[in-house]
Amino acid sequence: MLRKEVNDLLTQTDKGTPMGELFRQYWMPAILASELPENDCPPVRVELLGEKMIAFRDTEGRYGLLEEFCAHRRVSLWFGRVEENGIRCPYHGWKYDHTGQCVDVPSEPSESGYCQSVKLQNYPLIKVGDVLWTHMGDPENRPPEPEWEFATVAAEQTVTTKRIQECNWLQALEGGIDSSHVSWLHSQELERDPLFKGAKANNYNLKDLKPFFEVSPSAGGLYVGARRNAEDGKHYWRITQWVMPCFTMIPPRADHPQHGHFWVPINDKYCWTWSYDYHPNRPLTGDERQACLDGKGVHTENIPGTFRPVQNKENDYLIDREAQKRGETYSGVFGFGMQDASLQESMGHIVDRTRENLVQPDYGIAMTRNRLRKAATELRDKGIMPPGRVPEHMKVRSIAVVLDPDLKYAEACQDEMMAEEGKLRATV
Repeated sequence: MLRKEVNDLLTQTDKGTPMGELFRQYWMPAILASELPENDCPPVRVELLGEKMIAFRDTEGRYGLLEEFCAHRRVSLWFGRVEENGIRCPYHGWKYDHTGQCVDVPSEPSESGYCQSVKLQNYPLIKVGDVLWTHMGDPENRPPEPEWEFATVAAEQTVTTKRIQECNWLQALEGGIDSSHVSWLHSQELERDPLFKGAKANNYNLKDLKPFFEVSPSAGGLYVGARRNAEDGKHYWRITQWVMPCFTMIPPRADHPQHGHFWVPINDKYCWTWSYDYHPNRPLTGDERQACLDGKGVHTENIPGTFRPVQNKENDYLIDREAQKRGETYSGVFGFGMQDASLQESMGHIVDRTRENLVQPDYGIAMTRNRLRKAATELRDKGIMPPGRVPEHMKVRSIAVVLDPDLKYAEACQDEMMAEEGKLRATV
C-alpha cells in the first residue's frame, strides 16, 4: 500500500513537479529517427512530460524540437511547411529556425528587428542509434550523451520500436521489472514466440511458480534478481537491470537477443513504451529483425501509420476466450507486449496504490518506488543530481544464470552485468 501523496509524487511528471523535474535531468528517447527520414520532410508531433512539441529536420539536416504553437496566434506548427532551414507557420507566415528563433515575420519591416525578440521554447534533438533523444532540463547541467549498448552497437545488431500505452508510466515500468508474472501471464508464449523459444531456462519458469526475489542496489538503479530452483540443488537467477528513471533490461534466453524498454511519460495518463532488441556480439538474423518488426517478443503489431497497437482497449485487445479456455493463452490475449499492456491499462490511467497489497515477489517494485521518491525529493530539496545520468550507469546488461546456492549473484556476476566487450556470459 502506498500513501496517496507518494503515489501522486511518483506519477505526476508535468514541469515543476518533483518527478517531472527528475525526468528532465536525463536524455530521453523522443522519436524514432525514421520519423524524420530526410531533410525538409513534414514535421512530427511530439508530447513528452506534458509538453506538446513538434520535431522537424531542416534543409541542412539539423533537428529541431520546439513547442508546438506559433508565438503569433498559437496555431499548431504541425501544419507548418518545412523550408529553407526553418519551419513556416501557414497562418501568417511566421518562420522559425531549428533553435526556435523566429527569423521572419512577413508583416513587419525587416529593419525593425522584431523577429529577433521572438523565440519558442526549444530542446536539443540528437541521433544516437536509431533514436532521436532530447534533454528537457537545464542546458547548463546537461548530462553526457546516451551510451546505452542497444543504441551504440552496429546498426545490424539492433532494432527499436515504440507504442503508445494508455496508462501512467509508473505502472508500465513496474510491469517491466516484475519477473514473477512470467510463469503465469506469459507461460504459453515462452515456447511459441520466436524471440524466446528453445531456451532450457523456460522450464525453470514453468516448474517453479514461487520465485524468491533479492534486490540489490546498482550504481544507476537496482538489480532485481528472481531466483528459481534448478537441477542438482542449484539456483536459476534472472537479473533484471533497472536504471533511473525508466530504463529496464530483461535477461535474454539462450542466444536470443537482449531486450528491454524505456517507459517515457507522454503526460500523466499515457506513456511511450519503447522496446529494443539487440545482440552485443553478432548481427540480428533476418528472422529476428522481422520478428521484432512484426510485433513478436516485447514488441507489438501497430496499426499501420500509427504507434497504436492493433490490439487495444477499444477492441478488448482481441481477447480470445476460447483460446483461453483451451489453455493456449493464460489471459486470452496473444503476444508478450500486449499481454503486459492489456493488464497494465486495465488498472486505469493511474492505479490507486492505496488499495494494493504487496507480497514478497513485489520487493523489487517497492524498492524502485523508494529509490525514485528519494531521488526526486533530494533533487527538489537539496539539488542532488540523481543516478543514471552518466555512461558508466548505462553500460549494463541483464543476465540469466545458474549458480551454486552459496553464491550471491551481485558478486559472482558483476563483470557479466557490465556491457564491455568480451564479458558476455553464456546464458540458458
